[in-house]
Amino acid sequence: MQNSEALALTAALLAAAGDLTRRINEGVVARGFEGRPAYGFAFTRLARGGATVTDLAAHLGVTKQAASQLVDEIVRKGYAERRAHPGDARARLVVLTERGVACTRATEEAAADAVAAWVDILGEGEVRALRERLTRIAPYGPIRPAW
Repeated sequence: MQNSEALALTAALLAAAGDLTRRINEGVVARGFEGRPAYGFAFTRLARGGATVTDLAAHLGVTKQAASQLVDEIVRKGYAERRAHPGDARARLVVLTERGVACTRATEEAAADAVAAWVDILGEGEVRALRERLTRIAPYGPIRPAW
């Protein structure tokens, strides 16, 4: 692949990711939830039974201080709460509240709407093939914001 083709592919993938993130965030806000895209990236980790601030920092690729500030923000807005960690008396577990779970559902709906727009353009078969190909390239993520 020529350098210019590689750069064009890179630009297209980044533009698609940025557009998808924007559409999902707008859909979440339209469904009555306040936030920013970083919440969704954090919620993907918290939805698996909670996480410590250290776990969340590693997931997001940020410092513990940055993750702690994000946790303070989502706790203040009612999306998560801190609980005693069942396996470590020194640690606190951050878990989604009912509001956080509802926001996660709104995110899933907004994502479905965003992908439906792609289906309208490409067709269901091509979108399915795109997902399969992208999964072969990056099967395990990580799914985190580009700070």
